[in-house]
Amino acid sequence: MKEDKIYNIKEKMSNILEIPKDILLDLPRITFVGNLLMSIENHKGIIEYSSEYIRIGIKDGTIKLSGIDLMIKTITAEEIIVSGKIVSIDFFK
Repeated sequence: MKEDKIYNIKEKMSNILEIPKDILLDLPRITFVGNLLMSIENHKGIIEYSSEYIRIGIKDGTIKLSGIDLMIKTITAEEIIVSGKIVSIDFFK
């Protein structure tokens, strides 16, 4: 309950101050280049990795990428870049 109030306050501050929500609320920022490249910022690390699927931790959940010949091109504390043919992306809480 307390976390919901804090989240709502941060969301209102984001709107008033025009600060991007991903920065203030620690949400992932996901960018695609077609279905061949994906970048995710504000991640919490790799949970599972194979050439057919990758599970990435995010605040309050997990993102699962499914595809063909998936490969992690870059991984830093701030960003993960995945290449390959991305077929689907699912969000789990």
